[in-house]
Amino acid sequence: MKNKQNLHIHSTYADGKDQPEAMIQTAMERGFDSIGFSEHSYMEFSDYPHQMTVAKMADYVREIRALQSKYADQIEIFCGLEYEMYSTVPTEGMDYLIGSVHYLDVRGQIVGFDRGLPETLAYIDKHFGGDGMAFSKQYFETVARLPEKGKFDIIGHFDLNTKNNQRGRFVDTASKEYLQAGFEAIHALKGRIPLFEVNTGAISRGYRTDPYPQMDFLREFCDCGFGAVITSDCHDRNFIDCFFEEAEAMLRAAGFRSKWILTGNGFKEVGI
Repeated sequence: MKNKQNLHIHSTYADGKDQPEAMIQTAMERGFDSIGFSEHSYMEFSDYPHQMTVAKMADYVREIRALQSKYADQIEIFCGLEYEMYSTVPTEGMDYLIGSVHYLDVRGQIVGFDRGLPETLAYIDKHFGGDGMAFSKQYFETVARLPEKGKFDIIGHFDLNTKNNQRGRFVDTASKEYLQAGFEAIHALKGRIPLFEVNTGAISRGYRTDPYPQMDFLREFCDCGFGAVITSDCHDRNFIDCFFEEAEAMLRAAGFRSKWILTGNGFKEVGI
């Protein structure tokens, strides 16, 4: 694969399994031209044990910048952030930002849904009366509001709401109602966030058999003129390039003729 890059990588600074330098070494072994670290932003409303504190975020930036210098003649390294919709920490000094939604505002309470299947089903039962469509609609409505938080470069895992929906456990993703909710979010983001990711992370962790987003949304992103990046939402260096060739083939099938990579001079469009 040409121009091999992964901009969605989590290390031990957040909920990843590997130290940043180990990730870099594996990336070089797998033929990557460049990678970017994108730890989760601090969420003061969350008790998630693996998130970065504000102080830890400073350590994170310091180490990634040092590794940039150390490996400058071998691989290009970027320091980014996966920024949660309801975070409030500053983002200055980052090379790029991924805007993501893992929490919803449920009647004034910020509650996370990105958990395992039993927890997700319990979440939908408790907060949406068991209605997976209502849950999905609020999710897409929240994703559509990401630009309110700032200037993001990439939309993170656009249909993360379906992480635990293999075989249609709680919502019919082929239904007109569901697709319309997703299309409305894409149209709301058009011209406001330029890129989205084809994210293979749920494949490596056994939740899905296809990347985010589903093909219907891939085609809509293409028709609306968005650019695509390919990532593995990597939490384990062994899966740093999980399903990359297949993801590129999916982009071509959806009508894309290019992908985007980050360079020292900003994002660049390259052919696929």
